[in-house]
Amino acid sequence: MSTGDETRRVVVGVDGSPASYEALRWAVRHARQIGATVDVVATYDVPGAVGRSAPPVAAAFDEEEARLALAEKIRTVVPQTGEVPMVEHVVRGSNPAKVLIAASAGAELLVVGSRGRGGFASLLLGSVSQQCAVHASCPVVIVRPEASEDAHGQGGEGASP
Repeated sequence: MSTGDETRRVVVGVDGSPASYEALRWAVRHARQIGATVDVVATYDVPGAVGRSAPPVAAAFDEEEARLALAEKIRTVVPQTGEVPMVEHVVRGSNPAKVLIAASAGAELLVVGSRGRGGFASLLLGSVSQQCAVHASCPVVIVRPEASEDAHGQGGEGASP
């Protein structure tokens, strides 16, 4: 039972794909409606860390550079939704599905795009969104960019034309 003192939280996964940016816009609009904060979770999975071979460039990954790039991208994507609740930027080196599932603990909602940067373009759900839908500890919304455009295509709150 909630005492009303807890901060409501919406978690959204962002991986740089158009679907994830639409999920971010959707999450911010929803969070504003319910008075929640938004935790933006961007993950990277370092190849080779789990027994796969990796190109040498993977070892040179700069987490701080990734945080700055995420913050900049959020500033370009989020203003389209108008006033923004507090946004947290999180970048972790791990399996994206596992990080998002862990972040879902205590959240009102987990929002992910229907397809990310990996997988086959013909799949409706990516492996990360599918894993989140099955294992998250809160409800999960999977945003399809074309569906969200249809639902909010007539301007929506603070939407840019």
